[in-house]
Amino acid sequence: MAATDNSGAEKKRVVVVGGGVAGSFLARSLQFSAHVVLMDQKEYFEITWGSLRAMVEPSFAGRMVINHSDYLSNVQIVASTAANVTDSEVFTADGQSFAYDYLVIATGHNDSFPRTRPERLSHYEAEFEKIKSASSILIVGGGPTGVELAGEIAVDFPEKKLTIVHRGTRLLEFVGSKASQKTLDWLISKKVEVLLDQSVNLDGITDGVYQTSKGETITADCHFLCTGKPVGSSWLTETTLKDSLDTRGRLMVDEHLRVRGHNNVFGIGDITDIKEMKQGYIAQQHAQVAAKNLKLLLKGGKESKLAKYKSSFEVALISLGRKEGVAQFPLVTISGCIPGKIKSGDLFVGKTRKELGLKPDI
Repeated sequence: MAATDNSGAEKKRVVVVGGGVAGSFLARSLQFSAHVVLMDQKEYFEITWGSLRAMVEPSFAGRMVINHSDYLSNVQIVASTAANVTDSEVFTADGQSFAYDYLVIATGHNDSFPRTRPERLSHYEAEFEKIKSASSILIVGGGPTGVELAGEIAVDFPEKKLTIVHRGTRLLEFVGSKASQKTLDWLISKKVEVLLDQSVNLDGITDGVYQTSKGETITADCHFLCTGKPVGSSWLTETTLKDSLDTRGRLMVDEHLRVRGHNNVFGIGDITDIKEMKQGYIAQQHAQVAAKNLKLLLKGGKESKLAKYKSSFEVALISLGRKEGVAQFPLVTISGCIPGKIKSGDLFVGKTRKELGLKPDI
């Protein structure tokens, strides 16, 4: 039976594909304004900026891995992967179809996750045991994930021999050189070896011995691959939205976050072609603007009233263990305890839980 609003009229159908930051926050905002379907490959939302803490403190994962049903009381949750889109329906890989009046694509970056929350929590337990039992650890990739993982391990397990190998000429290339240098200095102070401008052949590992592209040899008990993930748009290349993808696979959106050429389709989060940092707080801003516009359209409002998305000044916060960090603001870059107090203690997990209508702690 179709859902109806207070007047008895049938509610419009909004399908949101992707249960990461952008999609989950949007679904929560719209859940009483339309019949909302959230389609996600997994049954839970994960506060991803806390994931590296969970690798050294697996109990932390209990607060940041949240079943979609715990914060979406009025949303139809479909734990399946989207496989195709037409002008009126979304099809899943397991053969289901969902009609829509409005569609939101929020599939971010490609990654593989366990389907259920217990499986995800077990994954973090296994990662913790992997770190705990190793004497030496190789981290491949010096972006935010690799750097913050190194920071977590260096602080909680200072006796471990840590090596980062990064193919770029400096760490954290998405931020300025000053923030990059401050981060490098901190890692070196924690006796982390950092090898820049080279890569590692992970196919040719023999007895814990790794070879870099410059012929250096690294011995490590285990490694973590922390390189960038491709944009989660490959499933769109044979759909009605194929012509709305740019050459990098990003969805081209207008100033209202609508997919170009499709007035009833929105693109939000990391999958968009907007030139800005791809960070969680920005994905939340996308969700806020798209929700405002969808609520207007659902009520039959004029398109001239649609809100425009404007990139705000960009802030980058890199957590370095539990008490320190690096912060890049528009006019100044700082490191140490002040950025640590902003982010590193709780990694915004309590704040995010509150924004989802949940208690900060379990």
